Amino acid sequence: MRSSPAPGALAALVCLLAACESTPPGTDPAQVPANQVERMAWWRDARFGMFIHWGLYAIPAGKWNNVTGHGEWIRDSARIPVDVYEKFQPQWNPVNFDADAWAKMAADAGMKYLVITSKHHDGFALFDSKQTDWDVGNTPFGRDILGELSAACARHGVRFCTYHSIMDWHHPDYLPRRPWEAATRPAAGADFDRFERYLHAQVTEVIERYHPGVMWFDGEWESTWSHERGLRLYQLCRKLAPEMIVNNRVDVHRGGMGGFSNSGEAVGDFATPEQEIPATGLPGVDWESCMTMNAHWGWNEADQAWKSSKELLRNLIDIASKGGNYLLNIGPRADGTFPPAAVERLAEIGAWMKVNGEAISGTTASVFDTLPFGRCTVRNRRMPFLSQTTMPGDRSSGPTRLYLHVFDWPATRELVLPGLANEAKHAFLLANPSEPLAVRRVGTQVHVALPEQAPDPIASVVVLELEGTEAPIVYKTPAITAETSEFVTGLEVLATTNPPLEVRYTLDGSEPTAASPQATGPIAVRESAVLKVASFHQGACVSGIAERRFTKVDPLPAVKALAQGPGLRFEQFAVDWKSIPEDRATLQPTATALASTVGFKANPGEHVALRFLGFLDAPESELYRFVLSSDDGSKLWIDGKLVVDNDGLHVPDEKQGAVALGKGLHGIEVVWFNRTGGAELSLRWALPGKPFENVPAAALKH
Repeated sequence: MRSSPAPGALAALVCLLAACESTPPGTDPAQVPANQVERMAWWRDARFGMFIHWGLYAIPAGKWNNVTGHGEWIRDSARIPVDVYEKFQPQWNPVNFDADAWAKMAADAGMKYLVITSKHHDGFALFDSKQTDWDVGNTPFGRDILGELSAACARHGVRFCTYHSIMDWHHPDYLPRRPWEAATRPAAGADFDRFERYLHAQVTEVIERYHPGVMWFDGEWESTWSHERGLRLYQLCRKLAPEMIVNNRVDVHRGGMGGFSNSGEAVGDFATPEQEIPATGLPGVDWESCMTMNAHWGWNEADQAWKSSKELLRNLIDIASKGGNYLLNIGPRADGTFPPAAVERLAEIGAWMKVNGEAISGTTASVFDTLPFGRCTVRNRRMPFLSQTTMPGDRSSGPTRLYLHVFDWPATRELVLPGLANEAKHAFLLANPSEPLAVRRVGTQVHVALPEQAPDPIASVVVLELEGTEAPIVYKTPAITAETSEFVTGLEVLATTNPPLEVRYTLDGSEPTAASPQATGPIAVRESAVLKVASFHQGACVSGIAERRFTKVDPLPAVKALAQGPGLRFEQFAVDWKSIPEDRATLQPTATALASTVGFKANPGEHVALRFLGFLDAPESELYRFVLSSDDGSKLWIDGKLVVDNDGLHVPDEKQGAVALGKGLHGIEVVWFNRTGGAELSLRWALPGKPFENVPAAALKH
């Protein structure tokens, strides 16, 4: 039985967590934010935005030659030649386009910003560009779509932003060509440097003419784009509009769909997970999940896979509770109107936001790891990443608020908040703020009484106001951090919690007590053990118990090679893989050579696979960790054991694995393939407690 801390101890914990306050930039356009915190303040407060994919692809509405599964990629997916696709331009006449209607729908839905495609991959510009005739200026419509929408957004209090594709299937200098058009549209004479100048000129037009709050790039994954080109484009944006925000897709180093790679070179202000919500958010990183309402970004008339308003709203709440933004997409029809299903869902979201919007905009992530009934968001001026947003009645300067989003109305008619150190002031429903809800403390738990019925079938929001203005403090179960769960000679393990709590631990599987050793630094594990840790305050256990098993293992024995020479045997294959096949023995190489490293300097091309074979010379008997980075898929085997699986079609991504190796030689095999687009491959390793580094050439033998 664990004792609870005294009330005085609880009160003492409230004065914690020094946090940064940020001041949003003023309304004077000449005022430049002093740093990224100021520049990002409005975006971090917004939490909810509208994405709009609109262009010539709306005219065929997803259908070509009786196939109805196309979207904004229709020129590529339906293999439409440039001269045929160009016939859509004189058909562009969205006579029902109403910029005020679009901006108002976004504002009424509780969206704080709007991102529209100034140019998508087909190269067609939704503004009258001086760089090309492939734009709306040369259509029967002819109006300045971006200008009208920017002005409408200003009238309705929505921040105007633009999406601009790096890829351009129409420009004669853009490379690579689509594989299916290589014969009919040869690349001879194309100059990608000249295309880059064109891209910079168009981006300059968009920024100087429309002053977007965000420049949202895309299409950076093709082999012709590089970090150097991305850096130049990012620096152009910074020069033209120092206050503007730029997403991570300006650069090639986005570390998969979700965030940023560990290269240390990545530029961009926020990460862009697509069609997914990261399970635990992306702590320490600004991020935005862009997602569709149905299955397509651009208008597809046959697509009826509409997400329900319930799913969309709970996505919004889930994302906000993890500290992210939700960019919800609309694909307008060719006549300039939103699909009725989208209009209906925006109205239903807006009705919920009208009552509960303060629980989304201007909030930060939950202070609880999980809650059985739903999600939590927080309003506190001292929380990191939150600017001084003024709410109606200036509630931002008042008490700290926890917004409890109740998805599942408890049968007990009570919400239980585990480990909340702050004293609760009072509680109420946002839907009925005049009726207080009873609050009581039971040890380290706070209980909030609920009425018989939930006021909202999707998510009812309970507000719990805390005493004072300090950030909320939660007694959390300690986190156990270790490089691996296996070791050869020993392992250093970290067990951490939020101050001023102490972590006490055991290595024999018993529950920690106040007399157990305190983890004031790394815990040394030298034999197989079950580590258990808990948080303590003033001699009392105030958290759950975390545990993790660590196992001492024997390393794989070294092998004797008949002959040793520097480097690995290298083989190249012509393939059309989507993943690496199990049977690799039957592969017939088109080229063989020796390689001094696992990787390449120049892109080997498309529809190609490489295999590296030989020996890895382990300098000592130890557990080795490996990082395999690639675009597309790759796998690493050592002594026939699969150590790292980074297989599949994907943008640059990295996976880790570990294996215990005896000192000496071990068989190594790396297989990599690239179907289309960019190419990347590298192999790094690390000994326990050491940073990852490229596997040196001296360790590779054949």
